[in-house]
Amino acid sequence: MLNVLRPAISRVLNPLGQALAKTPITPNAVTVIGTVGVSAGALVLFPMGEMFPGAFTCTIFVLLDMLDGVLARIKGTSGKWGAFLDSSLDRVADAAIFSGLTWWFLQGGHNPALGGVSLFCLVSGALVSYVKARAEGLGLTADVGLIERPERMLMSLIAVGVSGLGVPYILPIGLWALAAGSLVTLGQRVHAVYQSARG
Repeated sequence: MLNVLRPAISRVLNPLGQALAKTPITPNAVTVIGTVGVSAGALVLFPMGEMFPGAFTCTIFVLLDMLDGVLARIKGTSGKWGAFLDSSLDRVADAAIFSGLTWWFLQGGHNPALGGVSLFCLVSGALVSYVKARAEGLGLTADVGLIERPERMLMSLIAVGVSGLGVPYILPIGLWALAAGSLVTLGQRVHAVYQSARG
């Protein structure tokens, strides 16, 4: 869905990648640092109810994590291990964000319903990614979907951050929309795999 923005994002990230390429920092190090930063921001700040600082911290490290592919391309170090590490640690970062939110809703936020929605977003997001990976492992196609990882990150962090600035209802609306969109995406991918398998 956000694929149309990729050229613009690349134009922003390429100069940063060029600068990083002059340092000893490796793409895999960028991947790990980004994941650790997102996880720390989400699991420390969200459970405390610090929504805007948590979302801001996570956003900075999500943007940093996007540099790993750019840096790998510039340095000529792209490979299967880097792709595997990046994909695996993306799941860790996603889980940290929604775990932190679930923790807050069930404890300090006293909102079990939104805690359940946040947990659903965690599980459905993992399933959306798994279905595509498993399909590709079987030589099938599942590259479709209304809400992929960039959209999940964008919707969740904007909703959390804006709610932290005192805007009412934005977090419930964002999470319910994300849950519905993730469910639709999961259905789209399962259907695509079914059609691909039949073909």
